[in-house]
Amino acid sequence: MQDELPLSLKKLETELKLRGFSKQTSKMYLFYNHKFLEFIKKNPEDIKDDDIKEFLASKMSDDSLSNSSIALIKAAIKFFYSDMLGKNMSLIKTPKATKELPVVLSRDEIRKLIDNTKNIKHKLLIELLYSTGLRLSECSNLQYSNLDLNDGIGWVRLGKGSKDRIFIISELFRKDLLTYMEKTGTNGKGYIFSVNGRKMSPRGLQHAIKVSAVRAGIEKPVHVHTLRHSFATHLLENGVDIRKIQKLLGHSNLQTTQIYTQVSSDEIKKIKSPLDML
Repeated sequence: MQDELPLSLKKLETELKLRGFSKQTSKMYLFYNHKFLEFIKKNPEDIKDDDIKEFLASKMSDDSLSNSSIALIKAAIKFFYSDMLGKNMSLIKTPKATKELPVVLSRDEIRKLIDNTKNIKHKLLIELLYSTGLRLSECSNLQYSNLDLNDGIGWVRLGKGSKDRIFIISELFRKDLLTYMEKTGTNGKGYIFSVNGRKMSPRGLQHAIKVSAVRAGIEKPVHVHTLRHSFATHLLENGVDIRKIQKLLGHSNLQTTQIYTQVSSDEIKKIKSPLDML
């Protein structure tokens, strides 16, 4: 797509890189701004509020797009026309993104997921994701050099927001990883999850988890982020301070982490129904 970008969007591409946006966010911002220019057929300097409203309205009529997708499209256009070109977009209103509570697996479902995973590499993958709360890209990019198995810690290098952070390594994962390295003759170099020397793709990682979920008979949607949500929720239920969980997840804002206080069911279960108190 980069070869087809108009000169104005080349400047946007450069600005996104300078601001440290992730590759995925940059890709989506460029995509939607490109689609907007194709739709409105004007130069960026000539864009008016009504042009943006017309484009957003056309997207909102698409039933396949959620409020979250509309919010992303608006953010992409706002970054270019408000942040870069100085146009005032504050009066353009769209529906708020739907805030759905994340899907969380029970501890029993986690055990079933691990027990029903026969491929040792995939079992390691699930153990790592649940025990660390890593994001998909962070797991895909994880290398043996990022782990200190003696101290039981690891590092995410240049995670979301181009930040490094530390994470904990479970004793069970450490033992299983050492066993895997011994059986496969792995020299402790390169990517932990690789195929023929190349790191597993995000799609490959997601597929491995989905296969395990089907074998375990789990009907909930299970993705990498499901294990991240389960990690955070179970830590909270175990009494771990939410600010420590925030650090482990790599959230820059505590408010993002606080959604897990709504997901945790342990405290809710302690409440006695008024019907049972009659």
